[in-house]
Amino acid sequence: MALASLANLAKFLGLYEDFKRLVKNYGLKWSSGKSEDYLISRMAHMENNGSVLEWVRLVKAKIPQLSVFVDFTVLSGLRLREAVHSYNLIIQLSREGRLSEYYNEANEALEHYRFKGLFMRRSKKVFVSFVPKRLIERISKQEKLTLYQISNWVRRDKKLKSRFPELREYYATVMTKWLNPAEIDFLQGRISGSVFMRNYFNPALISDLKDRVFKGLTEIQSKL
Repeated sequence: MALASLANLAKFLGLYEDFKRLVKNYGLKWSSGKSEDYLISRMAHMENNGSVLEWVRLVKAKIPQLSVFVDFTVLSGLRLREAVHSYNLIIQLSREGRLSEYYNEANEALEHYRFKGLFMRRSKKVFVSFVPKRLIERISKQEKLTLYQISNWVRRDKKLKSRFPELREYYATVMTKWLNPAEIDFLQGRISGSVFMRNYFNPALISDLKDRVFKGLTEIQSKL
């Protein structure tokens, strides 16, 4: 309500563009609910729909052509659209002998920032994902996918709910055992307008980040 009131005042004073710039710079967002309501909603959703890993196993059993993609989505923590772009880019570059332009084999990291057109959208971005080399090799042997195909196979053909956003939530939850919130936000492309994130956070200085991420990935893989 405070932000809405300030927006109306800014329009009245002819300062709305300045207001929007300040809102963006400081990472302010409108919210229609309380944080505890969102948490309760997520907990209730899990109780009503069962473990998201049960859904993963069900999708892999019923839709084998999505098996590798689902594993990739769980282990990367990417948004669905980002996961599709990344999956297809791995396949394309691998076939062209150019995978090293995207996948840093030494660090076992997909460097999304090298392809800004795909991964640097206005409101949603992703920079780096640590992914095991053996999974990248499996992906390179697959066929490209589209969001339309995925939706049809999951919802229309198998009458399953689409729970891809929950895979991202699961990744972040597991990673809390190994990473701090700023590190998880970085890996999932959430760069807030806080002074720390804008001016001081530098993942390149975190020498053990990869090792800790892979500890989390090992735990996730053991449950798939």
